[in-house]
Amino acid sequence: MQRATSLERRVDATARRVLLGAPANGIRGALVECAVFVLKQAWACIFGAALLLVIVAAQLWYPDDAALARNDALTIAAVVIQIAMLVFRLESGRELWVVVLFHLTGTVMELFKTDAGSWAYAADGFLRIGGVPLFSGFMYAAVGSYMVRVYRLFDLGFSRYPRRWITAILAAAIYLNFFTHHWWWDARWVLLAGVVLLWLPTVMHARVWRRTLRLPLLLVFAGVAVFIYLAENIGTWAGAWAYPDQAESWQPVSPSKLSSWFLLMIISVVLVAWVYPPQVPASMLRTESGDSRGADAARAASAPPASVGPTSIRPR
Repeated sequence: MQRATSLERRVDATARRVLLGAPANGIRGALVECAVFVLKQAWACIFGAALLLVIVAAQLWYPDDAALARNDALTIAAVVIQIAMLVFRLESGRELWVVVLFHLTGTVMELFKTDAGSWAYAADGFLRIGGVPLFSGFMYAAVGSYMVRVYRLFDLGFSRYPRRWITAILAAAIYLNFFTHHWWWDARWVLLAGVVLLWLPTVMHARVWRRTLRLPLLLVFAGVAVFIYLAENIGTWAGAWAYPDQAESWQPVSPSKLSSWFLLMIISVVLVAWVYPPQVPASMLRTESGDSRGADAARAASAPPASVGPTSIRPR
């Protein structure tokens, strides 16, 4: 998970040459850190951003009388994006397996939710399963792609991460509730309380360039959920799908969906954590072990890693 692709290594080498002369302190130093943070986030979002761009472009310019249905064109475009991610070394083969897992999990939910009337897609095209066009699974895959890429781009570490088997039970309950609440009691608020209790002590350590951000993991979950909610508004505006209250004319997605995206984030995190187990930050691990070299290790960990820039990787 900590290994960059061949393209990323080339980008990394170029970024390193630029950043080694960058100021370390003051306002300029802070601006450098912000710039690297934004570049890393953009690099991590490349799959989802490309897919969202295609969806918006189809809304604006795809002809209504085209021989190929728009949903089929979106599916083909999504497949091309995925192939390009691999061919141009934007994604590793191991990451692809995580993306496929997200794709399958999301497609199953889509089949149920569209049948239950939670949302709907345009009834056109052949590349579909029931009422679900196949490009819909790629939207979940985009979330998975972001998560596995951001994990290594920021060399993420976690302190006081809960036991994975407990998180798996909670994630399974959340996933089931997305289905069962249609005919039984909606347990989302109980599940949200469980998420808060489980992850409240957890702190995420994210390497930027010279600095490591330490953020409460629940705050990170909420931030990503808001980001996905904003992307969802763009997607529905572009006509990729529609909720019942958007059938007549588009309006912003209900803010209540934020809780759904927050809970979906938990499922996503647990899926990634089972493939790439959360690690304690190296400096913390050495210091807590009582190693006589702990202070030196901590100082070394605070220095810029050997690979820096938009794909900064620090070996464990």
